[in-house]
Order: sequence, then structure tokens, then C-alpha cells
Amino acid sequence: MSAEAADREAATSSRPCTPPQTCWFEFLLEESLLEKHLRKPCPDPAPVQLIVQFLEQASKPSINEQNQVQPPADNKRNRILKLLALKVAAHLKWDLDTLEKRAIRTIVQSSFPIRQVKPGPPQLSVMNQIQQEKELTENILKVLKEQAADSILVLEAALKLNKDLYVHTMRTLDLLAMEPGMVNGETESLTAGLIIKTEEMQCQVCYDLGAVYFQQGSTNSAVYENAREKFFRTKELLSQIGSLSLHCSIDEKRLAGYCQACDVLAPSDNTSQQSTPYSQIHICMRSGNYQEVINIFLEDNLTLSLPVQFRQSVLRELYQKAQQGNEALDEICFKVSACNTVRDILEGRTISVQFNQLFLRPNKEKIDFLLEVCSKSINLEQASDTLKGNMAAFLKNLCLGLDDLQFVFMISSHELFITLLKDDEQKLLIEQMRKRSPRVNLCTKPVTSFYDIPASASVNIGQLEHQLILSVDPWRIRQILIELHGMTSERQFWTVSSKWEVPGVYSSVILGIKDGLTRDLVYILMAKGLHCSIVKDFAHAKQLFAACLELVTEFSPKLRQVMLNEMLLLDIHTHEAGPGQSGERPPSDLISRVRGYLEMRLPDIPLRQVVAEECVAFMLNWRENEYLTLQVPSFLLQSNPYVKLGQLLAATCKELPGPKESTRTAKDLWEVVVQICSISSQHKRGNDGRISLIKQRESTLGIMYRSELLSFIKKLREPLVLTTILSLFVKLHNVRENFVNEITAEHISIWPSSIPNLQSVDFEAVAVTVKELVRYALTINSSNHSWLIIQADIYFATNQYSAALHYYLQAGAVCSDFFNKAVPPDVYTDQVIKRMIKCCSSLNCHTQVAILCQFLREVDYKTAFKSLQEQNSYDAMDSYYDYIWDVTILEYLTYLHHKRGETDKRQIVIKAIGQTELNMSNPEEVLQLAAQRRKKKFLQAMAKLYF
Repeated sequence: MSAEAADREAATSSRPCTPPQTCWFEFLLEESLLEKHLRKPCPDPAPVQLIVQFLEQASKPSINEQNQVQPPADNKRNRILKLLALKVAAHLKWDLDTLEKRAIRTIVQSSFPIRQVKPGPPQLSVMNQIQQEKELTENILKVLKEQAADSILVLEAALKLNKDLYVHTMRTLDLLAMEPGMVNGETESLTAGLIIKTEEMQCQVCYDLGAVYFQQGSTNSAVYENAREKFFRTKELLSQIGSLSLHCSIDEKRLAGYCQACDVLAPSDNTSQQSTPYSQIHICMRSGNYQEVINIFLEDNLTLSLPVQFRQSVLRELYQKAQQGNEALDEICFKVSACNTVRDILEGRTISVQFNQLFLRPNKEKIDFLLEVCSKSINLEQASDTLKGNMAAFLKNLCLGLDDLQFVFMISSHELFITLLKDDEQKLLIEQMRKRSPRVNLCTKPVTSFYDIPASASVNIGQLEHQLILSVDPWRIRQILIELHGMTSERQFWTVSSKWEVPGVYSSVILGIKDGLTRDLVYILMAKGLHCSIVKDFAHAKQLFAACLELVTEFSPKLRQVMLNEMLLLDIHTHEAGPGQSGERPPSDLISRVRGYLEMRLPDIPLRQVVAEECVAFMLNWRENEYLTLQVPSFLLQSNPYVKLGQLLAATCKELPGPKESTRTAKDLWEVVVQICSISSQHKRGNDGRISLIKQRESTLGIMYRSELLSFIKKLREPLVLTTILSLFVKLHNVRENFVNEITAEHISIWPSSIPNLQSVDFEAVAVTVKELVRYALTINSSNHSWLIIQADIYFATNQYSAALHYYLQAGAVCSDFFNKAVPPDVYTDQVIKRMIKCCSSLNCHTQVAILCQFLREVDYKTAFKSLQEQNSYDAMDSYYDYIWDVTILEYLTYLHHKRGETDKRQIVIKAIGQTELNMSNPEEVLQLAAQRRKKKFLQAMAKLYF
């Protein structure tokens, strides 16, 4: 037995049933599993990929003692492996994306930046393995780069081939492995194997050659010409063979990027290619014609065509050259930065730090150039109001930021400044500048002796305090306070304005700051931020709060948390007033911050009640019921009454529409609200021992006061939550009322129907609360028919019949397209119709009463006949007869007018009865259609009368 056979036998005898990964190739050879698998009609690709990985691993080159890469040894084992590798490649139809990992493509791929994987905890064995793999990769790359020249020559020679190519298939490889006498010359045929068209081969080779030439161009710019030629040839061939070629693996987006880059790096003689801004800028940068770059940027400020990132990259390149010692480029850097800054301003972006650094020492030349850029960057005749506003704000802020008032005069007297800023804005700005230095005159008039008189210190302090009151710029506020504290240390400038209000829970902490300047600054920033939030100037509020947060973070963790809480409240208001108005859900980050606030357990942090209110209302409004009912920590339910109330509301809403009887959750919410609306009696005894006075006060046993509950409810916008709390108060109101004055509401049946101690509830306060709640609810949605019915019932209970009719009719109109459709029966119930009848009767509109009697499920003839007998009706009587469809009522009217001798009115009634659609012999559908048509016209006529 040979040594090789002995090795195989030993390997076979020691092999377990399931072969380990180290014995895969012997296992495959011996059992022929590879060929069996590849010959299946549709083999599973996963094992094939595993086999490919193994073959690569088995045939990987080794490193000798001299640290040189050695190819695999030429022996039987490796020759068999090569044949297996060829069969796998043939099975994969020579797919380059799967197979090609060496030579030219490896070099190109290695030049691309790779995002580094975040390392885990350091382990010595892992680090050693990584280091070995890195060294092996570097050695392999070194060898491949040394062989790159030969590979390029081979690929260039391949482009000269003008015949189709044929590559091995599984069939030809089988024949190749046979004995020579069994082949019968089949493999010698020129058409044996898989055909690859010449165009496909040349297209792929051109692309790969172009990529390697482009990669080499970083060290030899002349090679870019070759890359350009190859890429444009690839585009031509790709257009001929189509992008769905089986044997071309080309990233068309990357090809387009290569072509665009070559246009810039190696422009052709074609003038159209040279005319692109990219190529022009590249040529100018190489030749040092920086003025032309500035001109291109100025033109682009009007067209806005160049990407901002590209413009910034040009500035970075100039800045790097300037830092390398080329001082002449400092001026160029400022000019390019000025062009970029004006572009940013026009598009609403902030000024870059780099421009501020270059503008630290302004001079006349810089101001002149900046004004030139501004003038050339905006077409006043075609520019939008937004562009004009952005430019005006930039010029105004530029003036406010300059200390040398002569430079301010240069800007304020410029034509663009005068055109963009209104006269009042110009005068206000000039006045502010003059107050900063009374000896300098900023107006365009000649200087008079009056301005040469220096102002007194007290005048300066008064002027600065006035500016302090008006300013909402945090930086400017800080500068003013520094000047004021430099003039006097005896004043507390947070008291300058009586309108600067900070909540008491905060002011005690702020006023405890020892440094006077810091105390004034923190107080004023917070007061102004709160005021801006109240007037919905959220942008300035955010700036003021952010500046205050940055300031207090340095010395007070307590005030830092206060500012974070206030910024959370500001973000809630900003969303509710902006995207929330259109129904857009808040970002998940904001919801997480709200949860974090509710679960916060930091001691000694001053908290405002309104923040907790807004957070719970926010969760209810955006239907975060799952969190409030299941996930809220138990300690919050005991410590935060708003969380407790929110949980009960959310749990009750989750059960709707649910059972008609009262549930445990609804009972809990009912008991909480009843306790809030309870009162306690206080008895005062006189000197004789008798009770002389009884005082009733709001009970302190509830989780909050009624005013606090009402304030909280008025922050809710979710319809179901509002309907739920409104129906609770309606039910509570109805407990004491008789049936006649009961108010109806949705889901009213889920609440308990009685209270153990009626005397303990302040029903007057409940009635007032119901009125306030329904009034608020209708501001949220004036088309909610349920809330409109509640409002109508309130007016009905207080004998305001005209107003009640208005809301009853409005409730029907909103749910029937102004009565063009039938009003749903759950809106115009018999109770609602009877109340409308009562309203019309009380208003002496008796014909309307008779018509409404037809709307009931069973026509109320008694009330209809009685109302028609009234002779002092305030409505139009006979003009309403066309709205009557009940023949019995019409016949009674005929009798009534005949009895009264009213012939004309009797004829109108007879004419109404004679209409064919009211014939009792008609089908039921015709009669119903006639009734519906008359209902529609009558209700529309009533609406015009009462709306």
C-alpha cells in the first residue's frame, strides 16, 4: 500500500459518522457528494456556497519562513481540488460576483474605505488571530500588486480578441477527467462548453481595467486618461448588450460615478465636457485660478445647482493649502467662505464656525466683498419673500455683531440693506447702534454737534435696560448684562421688568445663586423663554432655554434638571401646535422623554404641576393607553394624581364600547371624580353654644381640586377621552335632576346611577363644570353631534329654547350633510324630537310643532291637533303645509280651515293632499321617499331660521 493510500485509510477509519469540517474534502472525494449534489435539477445553493468557502480555504496560499507567499503544492490532492473548484464554478455559471476574489478586483476593492467593526472586549487569542489574518492579507495584497502589471497586460490582450469564448461546463469537465481514449475528440471542438459573447467579455474587462487605472491615478494622474477611455467604452458596450447580461457584473451607479469623476480629472477635448462647473473648478484649482472659482460660486448662489458638500470640500482643500504655509490663500479662503455662507443663509442654514473664525477681524475690504456677494446672490425682482427675509435678517444680525460702528454704517447705507429692510426696522437698528456709542452718528445726514456730546452713565444704563427688555437673543442678553454689571454692582437687573415672571418653585433656587451676573442671566433667560412659549414663539423659546441649560449645567444639577423638564414641556407644545394639529404622531424620542419624566424619582428637584399635567394629557391624546394601564410604575399611582387619573381614564376608554352596565374601572373613576366634586361643611358655634354659621368648602379628600381637574381636562384633545369624562359629569349632573331636565350623552350607562350621600356633592359646581367642558369640547370639534346634543340639552334644561333648537338642528346637520341625507335615528331619538317640539311650542311656532310630531316613531296626533288649533302662531303656518306628509294631519287641517271659514288656506291643504306621491295606495317605498323629501326641506328651512 502506498503512503498516500495509507493516509486515506487512516483518515477513513478515524472518521466519525458526521465528518468534521477538517475532513470535508476527503469526505467529498470518497463519497462523491459534490457531484451528486451538483447534478440535481435545482440544487440548494447553501451547500454550494459552503463548498466554495472550503475549497478557497483548502487552496489558500501559505507563508514560508521568509514571510513570503507560497502557492499551493502541485500534488494529486490539490489537482483534484482544482477540478472540484472548476466544477463548482461551472455549476455557478462562472458568476464573477461569487467567484472573483483575486488579482485586479482585490487591488481595487482594497483601496476603498471600509467602516471598522466596533471591537468587543479584548481577548488575547482573538487579537492574535486577527493580527495573523491582517498580516496574511497584507502579504497577499503585496504579492497581488506585484503581479498586477502582468494581469493588466493579460486583460489588455484579451480586449484584442474578436471571437466568442467558450468556458467549461459540468459536461466538458467530466470529459476532461476521462481517459484519453474515451473522449472521442468531443472536448477538442471549438464550440464545446458555455458561450460568452465577445461584447460581454470586453465590457467586463473594460470596466475592471478602468477601475484599476482609476485607482492608480491617485499616484499618476496621466493614468486617468486610460480609465476614462475604458469607462466610456464600457458604457457603449453596456448599451449594446443591455444591463441584464448573464456574464457582466457591473455596478451601473458606480460606473456613472466613475465617468463623472473622469470628466473632471481627465476632461476630453469636447467643449461640452469642459463647460460643466465641476470640471471648470477642477481646472481652476489645478492652475491656481482661484478668482474664477469665486466667480463660479457667485453664479451658483443664484442657480443653487452645486451641492453644498462639494462647495465645502473646495473650501477645505483651500484651507489645507493655506495652513501649509501659503499665506496668500487666506484672502481666498475668506472669499470662498463668504460665498458659501451667503448660500447657507439663503437656504435657511446657520452660519458656519469657519466663517466666524475668518471674520474675527473684519476690515473695509472684507465688508465690501461680503456686500458684493450679497448683492450678486439675490435677484430682488424674482426672489421669494423667504429669500429676502433671510438676507435681511443676515444683514441686520451682521450689524448687531459688529463693534466698529463705521463698518455698521457701511452696511446700513448700502443699497441692498435699504431695499430689504423697512424704514422702521432701519431706524430701530440705527437707534440701537447709536445708543451703544453716542459719539458716532449712523444716519446718512451730516454729523451735528449734538451727537458729539457724550451721554451720562445713568442714560447709558437706562438704554441698556431698554435693550435688555426687548432682546430675545441669548448672546445679546448676556453681553448687555456684562456691560450693566461693569457699570454698577448695586443693581439686581432681573427686577428691571415686572413682566419677567418665573414660577415660585424655581425662583427660590435661582435667587439663591451667589454670583449676581449669573443669577440675573439665568432668571432673565428662563423668564423670557417662558414668555415666548406662552405666546407660541417656540423658536426663540428653544434658543433661550438651550442657552440657560448650557449655563446651569456648569454649576447646578438641580437647575439642569429643571431646564430639561421645561424643554420637554416646550417640545410637547411645539409638536401639539405644529405637526400634531394635522394628526402626525409625535416622534418616539419625545414619547420616551415623557415616560422618563413621569418615572423620574430625583429628590429635591422643584417641579411644576403643569409639566405633569401636560405629560399625562400628552399620553392620553396620543392613545398611549397601553403604557398608562399596564406599564406605569405603581409608585406613580400613589405619588402623582394626574397619572392616577390618566390611568383610570385610559382603562375606561379601553373598555368602550363595552358592556352597558357599570364596570369596575368605571366605578373607580366615578368615585375619584365624585370625591373631587364633594364639599365639606364647617360649623361655627356662637357664645351661647348654638350653631350660628355653616360654611361649605371644597373637600380636600380628593386627589386634586375641581379647578385642577378642569384645567387638566382642557388639555385633552382625544375625542373618546373627552366623551368619556363628559358623559361622567353628565351622569353626575343627572343624579339630582328629574327626567324632564336630564342631559343625554354617549356611554352614559357605564356609570353608577346613584350616590350614597347626595348632600356631599356640590351639584352647582357640577353643572358649571358640564357647561365649561362641553363648551371646550366644541372648540376641539364643533361637528361632534354627541357634544352638540349635550349643549342643546343644557339650553333646554335652562329654558333657552331658541338656543336649544339651534344646537339640535346643528347636530342633525353635521351628520346628514346639511339634511341631504337622513339623520341617523340614534341622533334624532324620540326624546330629542319631543324636546324640539317643546321648544317650538314654547316659542309659539305651532305649525312647526305639528310637523315635528310626524318625526316620532308613532305620530303624536293629539299634540299635533292641539297645536294646530292655536291661532296665535308665530310661524308662517300655511307656508309649512308643503312639509306635511301625514294625510290624517292634512285632513284635520282641511276640517279646521272649513270650520273657520278660511277658504284660501283650505284650498292649499287640498292641493297638498292631492299630490300623487301621498296617495295611500302607493307602495311603502314611495311613501317613505315622499316623507324623507319633506323632512329634508323642512329641516333645511328650520336651519336657515335658527342658524
